[in-house]
Amino acid sequence: MFNVEEALGKVTDFIHDEANTKTVIGDAFKLGEFECVPVIKVGMGFGSGGGEGKDPKKGAGEGGGAGAAFGIEPIGFLVSRGQDIHFVPTSNKQGLGSVLEKVPGVMEKYFDMQKDKKTADAN
Repeated sequence: MFNVEEALGKVTDFIHDEANTKTVIGDAFKLGEFECVPVIKVGMGFGSGGGEGKDPKKGAGEGGGAGAAFGIEPIGFLVSRGQDIHFVPTSNKQGLGSVLEKVPGVMEKYFDMQKDKKTADAN
């Protein structure tokens, strides 16, 4: 039968060897008087299952399986100069939070346009 512990051990070894900034985007480096350290985001998920059963015609059987997903994404750099440290993102994406912050303003503009249209239609 499938050995889940053995599979998770192999995945853990892979993560230890491969999921670090050195293998994804490189070592820390110096740029003039700035020291730059790459920052990554790591996500993972695991799943496994197994079972057994008996059928009067086909006999007994058992089976199992496992799966894993793994993602690594460079998200920015920690940049330092002297005692000052700043995070510099690699992307300008603002994400869903930014969109939700803009919704009230967009809705207000929409309602103002509808009000202006009704006023123009009434005249």
